[in-house]
Amino acid sequence: MSRTTPVLTALLALAAVATFTAPASASLAGKYVALGDSYAVAPGTRTYDDPSENDPCRRGPLTYTRLWAAAHPDVAFTEASCSGATTADIVSAQVPQLTPDTTVVTVQAGGNDVGFVEVLKNCILTIDDQDCIDGVEAAKAAATSVLPGALAQTYQAIRAAAPSARVVAVGYPRLYTIGGDCGIFGLSDRERTALNSAADTLADVISAQAGAAGFTYLDARPVFDPHTLCSGNDTWVTSLEWDKINESYHPNTEGHRDGYLPALSAIIG
Repeated sequence: MSRTTPVLTALLALAAVATFTAPASASLAGKYVALGDSYAVAPGTRTYDDPSENDPCRRGPLTYTRLWAAAHPDVAFTEASCSGATTADIVSAQVPQLTPDTTVVTVQAGGNDVGFVEVLKNCILTIDDQDCIDGVEAAKAAATSVLPGALAQTYQAIRAAAPSARVVAVGYPRLYTIGGDCGIFGLSDRERTALNSAADTLADVISAQAGAAGFTYLDARPVFDPHTLCSGNDTWVTSLEWDKINESYHPNTEGHRDGYLPALSAIIG
């Protein structure tokens, strides 16, 4: 007994040292890669990494993806999202930035595939309600006919590149409270209702494809609804800004910080 006790004591001491020093040598807790379009980057926040606007991706520090990464410094972060990206762009330029050790992915895509930006511009510039509504209906038709296949291909590519990742497909908000406090100026309630219906169609398509791929869908509509344009509350999306057209109809700083970020954190922690 007296001869084995020092040996046991030494082994226990070594185990204690190993247990104590392991965290210092451990790798990062995971890897988060953000994929997506302008809603996942900085338009609407008016704060960019490159204020000269030479960065076509329009990235900035106040987006929900950056804020989540900043709150999780033990997780490696890759921002692949880029303003204007379609699902094809995401597959060709963003998915290759995924790696097999990726643990979390957010993907926000679909609006550019159906030409939603051009629809919004047309509604802003036209004086004919029906012209705006017809454009929205064309976008919705594309969303139901073309977008499902494009999203399925995109989601398959994501899963193949990051087989173990938790993937969250992030949706788009409605823009307007109908019959709210916007008054008679700007778009009519018919146009606003049509634009909201486009957000609903996108939500239906994205959520269905996300479910089929085994991804989690983040529905932005109930999150943003109390803070849409004409709501009478603090707005979380930008209105038309003639001096900054590319800022218009995007989540603002509050939309990212108080809308998308808490909703994402509720899903992935």
